Amino acid sequence: MTLQQVLFIIFGAVTLGAALMVVTRRNVFHAALFLILSFFGVAGLYVLLEAPFLAAVQLFIYVGGIAILILFAIMLTRDMMNPNVAGANRQWWLAALVALALCTVLGWTVLNHQWAAPAGDVPPESIVNLGKALVDPAGLVLPFEVTSILLLVALIGAVTIARER
Repeated sequence: MTLQQVLFIIFGAVTLGAALMVVTRRNVFHAALFLILSFFGVAGLYVLLEAPFLAAVQLFIYVGGIAILILFAIMLTRDMMNPNVAGANRQWWLAALVALALCTVLGWTVLNHQWAAPAGDVPPESIVNLGKALVDPAGLVLPFEVTSILLLVALIGAVTIARER
């Protein structure tokens, strides 16, 4: 086995293990920390795929965004941390059934699809075109700015709701 294969197995195991811990933790804060670890594992997989831009986006956007998630989760779900409040959902069996159906469909797709794809050269102007698409006023800059303002308003709303209690 090569070093790249060993690292792939390690990053994959970290990502899947952390994702499993996210959905099994009762403490919201601990679940968010495991989600951060899972995102770090995905960033490592992007590095192995020689996609440094996606790895950087994964780290900056998702891992940075999870810090805001932790703020939201702690401020808005303080009552869920109370041991006197029931934390179990009565519809857990329905969620488990949907998850099993989704896993079955995904497994069938993985096993019955031809995944061979020819490797092609990366166009030399691809990064320039991506940069132009992100900052060009006719491109994606407006949705990006609207999203950032929406997140800022949500953060201010969460602080306001948390302070009123």
